[in-house]
Amino acid sequence: MRLNHLHLHVRDRARSVRFYSDWFGLCTTREFDTLTFLADDAGFDLALMEDSHSADLPPWFHFGFRQDTQTALLELLEAMRGAGVPIARDLYQDETLASYRCSDPDGYTIEVYWEESQS
Repeated sequence: MRLNHLHLHVRDRARSVRFYSDWFGLCTTREFDTLTFLADDAGFDLALMEDSHSADLPPWFHFGFRQDTQTALLELLEAMRGAGVPIARDLYQDETLASYRCSDPDGYTIEVYWEESQS
């Protein structure tokens, strides 16, 4: 069993769909009046619900996208910086882990990370 679904309330659904499609490669799979489902190749589903009132989340709350390589992570970070995506926590890097956190258009914190394989 694995976790494979996240549901977020967003103020501007089209803007959020573009953000997650452009930066994380998610593709729209289903669309309804106030809800859009996006997915990745591994079967992760992201549901974006149109809602003008977003909830306040604790400052520690975040979710993450794992990158296949450290190089891919660094390239994505530089592209996000260049595009003005807010970086909530700057790059941490050691021999086995690299990560940073950015914010989506609604202020959700996203950790982007690479971790050396343990196998």
